[in-house]
Amino acid sequence: MREFLKALARTIGFLFALPFLASYLVKKLFLEHNKAFEGSTQAISLIPGMPGEYVRRAFLSVTLRHCDPTSTVEFGTIFSQTGASIDANVYVGPRCHLGLVHLEKNVLLAAGVHIPSGAETHGTADTSVPIRDQPGARVLVRIGEGSWIGSASVVLADVGKHCVVGAGAVVTKPLPDYSIAVGVPAKIVRSRLPDQNA
Repeated sequence: MREFLKALARTIGFLFALPFLASYLVKKLFLEHNKAFEGSTQAISLIPGMPGEYVRRAFLSVTLRHCDPTSTVEFGTIFSQTGASIDANVYVGPRCHLGLVHLEKNVLLAAGVHIPSGAETHGTADTSVPIRDQPGARVLVRIGEGSWIGSASVVLADVGKHCVVGAGAVVTKPLPDYSIAVGVPAKIVRSRLPDQNA
């Protein structure tokens, strides 16, 4: 019975997502597709509670590279790149901003986590040209399976599997599996594997 109710809720969520999908498709005719997508996720992010979770998941399952039906994306979360992937049992907390990211299974993002598309989304080399007019380079940022990213963290580089990133940390370099990292910039304080801390 429980699985039937979940399937029913997913179907209803998809029906409520249809106007947002239609709006996105129309906007894509006039705007670059990621710009159209980001605007649509801004609107859909404002639906509160469990209904919002189902509508967001339905919308993202059609528009992202991958969005698993067991994932949860909370209120206020905005995506900017359709190339993002969300794997099974991922939890994305409220008010996150996500770019080109792959959230592997069982990843937990606390509130207000920012994961743009790498550290060089804007060019800065030419001082005679405004930064907004310089080309940047977007790269896929991977958050490894089972990792937990604390509130208000900014992640600019890959995070390995089963890591913990402390609240407010800024990850500027890749973190190996089982790391615990804190601070600005984030530094590894220990491993989650007991035998690695001797």
